Amino acid sequence: MTDTAAPPTTTACPSLADRTAGALAGAAVGDALGGPVEGWSPEQIRERHGGPVRSLVGPWHEDWRTARPLAPYHKGDGHVTDDTLMTHALIRVYEKVRDHLDAYAVADHLVPDLMTEVRWIPELEAEALPLQRVFLAEKWLVTRLHYGHVDPREAGVGNIVNCGAAMYMAPVGLVNAGNPRGAYAEALDVAGAHQSSYGREAAGVLAAAVAAACAPGATPASVVDTALALAKDGTRTAIEAVCEVAVKYDEYEPALPQLRGAVSPFDTVGPEYRRPSLGARRPSRLHSIEELPLALGLLLIGGGDYRETVLGAVNYGRDCDSIATMCGALVGALGRPVPAEWTAAVSEASRLDLRGPAAALTAVAHEIHRRDLARRRAHEAAFATLAEGR
Repeated sequence: MTDTAAPPTTTACPSLADRTAGALAGAAVGDALGGPVEGWSPEQIRERHGGPVRSLVGPWHEDWRTARPLAPYHKGDGHVTDDTLMTHALIRVYEKVRDHLDAYAVADHLVPDLMTEVRWIPELEAEALPLQRVFLAEKWLVTRLHYGHVDPREAGVGNIVNCGAAMYMAPVGLVNAGNPRGAYAEALDVAGAHQSSYGREAAGVLAAAVAAACAPGATPASVVDTALALAKDGTRTAIEAVCEVAVKYDEYEPALPQLRGAVSPFDTVGPEYRRPSLGARRPSRLHSIEELPLALGLLLIGGGDYRETVLGAVNYGRDCDSIATMCGALVGALGRPVPAEWTAAVSEASRLDLRGPAAALTAVAHEIHRRDLARRRAHEAAFATLAEGR
């Protein structure tokens, strides 16, 4: 672990605005760093790049326009992927609703955003509907909710179980900053429209971890403790197994094989990421997505330092853009700095405004908190009256 991984020496507590901006920038940069090496192994990444990836890199294949299985996406050169596109789409839903979200908000606002609003898609280097970029597990939202008219609370049932919902759930943690239990409950409701089983559970735990990271004085260890306190079934066991390995290391490179070994009993995809096993992505109370436990383990190894934490995710390979997205969100929510040169490069390459959505989400979070206080006071007054029997 580098010296910069130590907690800040200043006594000033980063504000909600600072943490929100850091979490969203950290997630987007992690996404862009991991995108070009997604799907490959640590050994293949080292061979391709002459060692570990240390910064933003170009596409894996020079002929990325036609190279399978990547075509037609320009992964690399600072381009964000669907993780960030979905995160920003969820922020826009918060801007419209301006209150806590549920599965119905996904049906009423997120689905129309995906299928009707033309936006710049960095990997396509063109304006297009976000629906044309997102993966099949996210296209499920439109299929089930718009065309199938399924109850939004149950629409996630039947979808492949993966990290699709968890990858964009950081905004739920940010609007519930300091309230992990509230973030967990809200994310489970939102994710019900998208995922079931351990995919939905991961979304709840990731949101809770981001909310816990926002608490004054939070540390990587306290974030993991909160995640373990709320996580259920195989998700909890997988986090515990990975983090038991992670605490033995203060550098990510020697830890990567051991982390993979710790999570593999819970991961249904199997050893070959691009050739999932027959049992892959099916509901289970014994299994877990791979990405969330890895993100929490790497947070411990990196000690909250952005470079060490996120580059560990990138060089892990497999679904490393989503792991790095989660790592970046957690480190940013802790109030730790995201390298300014990476933020600027990703913002420019992806034509992505990182400040505007952060400011908007911060304003919504304050508004929601005021509503929560009013609702709490009304409840307290009603309960006091009932308790006194007046």
